[in-house]
Amino acid sequence: MGTNLDLPSTKPYLIRAIHQWCTDNGFTPYLAVSVDARTRVPMEHVRDGQIVLNLDYEATGRLEIGNDVITFQARFGGVARDLLVPIGNVAAIYARENGGGMAFEPEPAGAVAEPEGSTAAPGRDGEPEPPRTPPPPAGRAKLQRVK
Repeated sequence: MGTNLDLPSTKPYLIRAIHQWCTDNGFTPYLAVSVDARTRVPMEHVRDGQIVLNLDYEATGRLEIGNDVITFQARFGGVARDLLVPIGNVAAIYARENGGGMAFEPEPAGAVAEPEGSTAAPGRDGEPEPPRTPPPPAGRAKLQRVK
């Protein structure tokens, strides 16, 4: 008999469900992401180790919310960029208009195995990873609106 450790994560399913809820109700789905060496996002838009991304279908191209990574194309300053966000780096998904959504406990780097053939961006040469903030105390997660 298997343990709970053998079960696949519910996180990608919850992310897809909140994304669909936002879309169905005319809300703009925003994704709050903790950035590390596995994350491929425009680093010039990262603040305090995080970035907030618009996941609306009109703002993205080739959006795929998989079980291991979220990949899509988005424009920054008029330039199309390919983005890759490991599911473990998703801190929250919520509706821009009302903040409704879900926050997730931070997952330590390496907690989720890289998918085979992953094209995640390597860390910058000679630069250490930014310090990780300690996880919040146990209890109910709080969703903070990020602007």
